[in-house]
Amino acid sequence: MSSEVSSFVSRFPAMDIDAGEMGLQRKQSLYESMDDKFEIQKETYKGQQYSQIYFTRLHNMRTLLYSLVPKWKPHLPVCTVLGLKEGKECIIVGTIYKHMKLKPCILDEYSKERSKIPLVKPHNFMHSDDHLVLEDESGRVKLGGTVILPASYVTGIVVALHGKETDAGDFLVQDVLEAGLPPQIEVPLKSGGDKYVVFVSGLSVGSSISNPLQFQLLVDYITGHLGDEKEQVIAAEIVHVVIAGNSVEIPRELLNAQNLASKDQSRLSEPIKELDILLTQVAAGIPLDIMPGPEDPANFSLPQQPLHMCLFPGSSTYTTFRSCTNPHCFELDNMRFLGTSGQNVDDLKKYSDAKDKLEFLERTLTWRHLAPTAPNTLGCYPFSDRDPFLIESCPHVYFVGNQGKFETRLLKGSEGQLVRLICIPKFCETGVAVVLNMRNLECHALSFATQFGS
Repeated sequence: MSSEVSSFVSRFPAMDIDAGEMGLQRKQSLYESMDDKFEIQKETYKGQQYSQIYFTRLHNMRTLLYSLVPKWKPHLPVCTVLGLKEGKECIIVGTIYKHMKLKPCILDEYSKERSKIPLVKPHNFMHSDDHLVLEDESGRVKLGGTVILPASYVTGIVVALHGKETDAGDFLVQDVLEAGLPPQIEVPLKSGGDKYVVFVSGLSVGSSISNPLQFQLLVDYITGHLGDEKEQVIAAEIVHVVIAGNSVEIPRELLNAQNLASKDQSRLSEPIKELDILLTQVAAGIPLDIMPGPEDPANFSLPQQPLHMCLFPGSSTYTTFRSCTNPHCFELDNMRFLGTSGQNVDDLKKYSDAKDKLEFLERTLTWRHLAPTAPNTLGCYPFSDRDPFLIESCPHVYFVGNQGKFETRLLKGSEGQLVRLICIPKFCETGVAVVLNMRNLECHALSFATQFGS
């Protein structure tokens, strides 16, 4: 197996597929990792607060929105919140804060009055009394009107608003300008036929509902050991595999900060050992990226750092195996992929509303921010001089893992951007992986099921 050409770019040798006398060779793709902005290396925690990441976000996004205002409302002045005058139309740019009546508060856990707080469904904390506030360095103002609805927004988004101050001191919003889809690099026309990328998430190896046979069928399909000649020809066109979080499930009852007996230590490590055995089979023939998820043995806050290589003694011997960050960004043949293990979209679902999960993906792209609710309700590292979740270049494929079902849509931007949005379902619950054709961005589900007779 050849070594990597550089720390980021590598080309893998053709890999044979055991297909009898067919002698198939696996197609190749040029891979470039773009995870460096999500890696925490030189940062040191010195007691800094989260105000700095909000300030950085506002500074970067405001510069962008200021450049868009002349084409949007060239006749209107741009004001700060403190500079508003009653009845005078203007444009203000700032960070949205969503005041939520039912938003969980740690202090409520210790409040004697907590019995009076209404019971809330754990999956959503919205209330009809929620309202929005816009904030910049000079001050904050409550937003009014029907143009900007609280149900569609969350804390942390930077927008430009056209409106005027009312006699009550509120800002009556008449129009909203969001950043919109970022510019997208042009992908050269693909030659040489189809190339496929396989996405899977929520393997949950070690859980009570995990089916080892189902996972093995997926591994056999990817490696070309399952199906007839036609299926093996397709398998030979799979150039990359992405595992988007929640690969193992550790028995929680063992994680109690107590010294473990030897048999309990074995139970703790068994799911990871089983995962490594299966991933070794994949990495032996195909480039493989594995991302951490909320249930994996990784740090909790975003960006989650790569799972340690010592967890994968078998898989890590192959240069095709990469432990990546969450979020994860990379390019294959100059086609950009961006994705998460699902935390950003799951958190948006708790604090806002949409017709489906794909709409949340669309919003994060038009807001140009991968995780707008971080750090308000979604844990993240307290960066002091940058916000790594800002989306500066539009991906061609945008995916989120650990969702309830497979969903996909092709999003078209105003400047010709084309983005394939993908919700990857939990494999342990659905037996479904997702296959993307890089030639035309077509996407379909790959379903595995096992059934035993009585």
